[in-house]
Amino acid sequence: MSGPGLRAIGFVGPLAESFITYAAEGLAPGRVVAGHTGLLRVRTGEGEELAVVAGSLRHKARGPEERPAVGDWVALRPREPGHRAVVQAVLPRRTAFVRRAAGKRDVAQVLAANVDTVFLVMGLDGDFSLRRIERALVLAWESGALPVVLLNKADLCDDVPSRRAEVESVAPGVPVLAIAAKRGEGLDALAPWLEPGRTVALLGSSGVGKSTIVNRLLGRERQKTQEVLAADQRGRHTTSHRELILLPGGALLLDTPGLREIQLWSDEAALDTTFGDVRELAAGCRFTDCRHDTEPGCAVRAAAAEGRLDTARLESFHKLQAELRALEIREDPLRRRDERARWKAIHKAMRHPKKE
Repeated sequence: MSGPGLRAIGFVGPLAESFITYAAEGLAPGRVVAGHTGLLRVRTGEGEELAVVAGSLRHKARGPEERPAVGDWVALRPREPGHRAVVQAVLPRRTAFVRRAAGKRDVAQVLAANVDTVFLVMGLDGDFSLRRIERALVLAWESGALPVVLLNKADLCDDVPSRRAEVESVAPGVPVLAIAAKRGEGLDALAPWLEPGRTVALLGSSGVGKSTIVNRLLGRERQKTQEVLAADQRGRHTTSHRELILLPGGALLLDTPGLREIQLWSDEAALDTTFGDVRELAAGCRFTDCRHDTEPGCAVRAAAAEGRLDTARLESFHKLQAELRALEIREDPLRRRDERARWKAIHKAMRHPKKE
């Protein structure tokens, strides 16, 4: 990434002021623009250079989420002859888009840091899924960044207004834009979020057209693109790593590989924001801790039974809620102990029912 200095990409105000102590130690500010195996590509006031992470920082980090990620601002010890530059510290993040990493272990993975807006990209073809949008919105609200839904491949859809209305119904208050990136249609509408110095992350499944969007916004074919496989509407991964790209207008675009799965790493506050309609209905439930499952006097289930709430949306809410609570129990030893004790009492009561 070539171009203007650090001020133009966001190193101003409180962020710059917070660096004074690091500067006193002879460290330089930089922003991670790409990650490679064992190395980070960092943009400094002098240009770009490859850097390694200090051993002390690797050992001090309690988990992968505390190590440098693309988009992070870092304190860098400049390169000395015969050595790489060294990342000594990560500056506090304003926002972080985090998911549970793929696999069986409960490990957080930072997909993007210090992002102002998250473009959640979905194709108006076989990729379309309201449930996947709901899941992505939970992580987006948790991140602290503003979510915007981009419905790409509008030229392949026979009824764009209906599809857009469906998405708006599960994403209240979130901007929903229909575009056709391959033809360059609708991209002008992205301008309000692509102001100089602002950072936008592109997130979505493989084959939804993220690389094509990057190419169009850059005005040149920088990212490799491949045709989507007609058989199953899924594309091959065309972006193999996360990278922060400076656009001609001064905004920064963080491109990411296609996500095969989005596992939650959040809390129920983000779930409540995503399912604001369920939260509003819940105010009418008889019990304040109602889970909208089998409790009597549940206003949410009543709304679903009467057709005022889509039953598929309620099922999605229950699924995501269960996933978050399971994660919370695994992460919290005290909660895990209490949950085991609760189920032990339930099983005991089932084995030894009280005599009438």
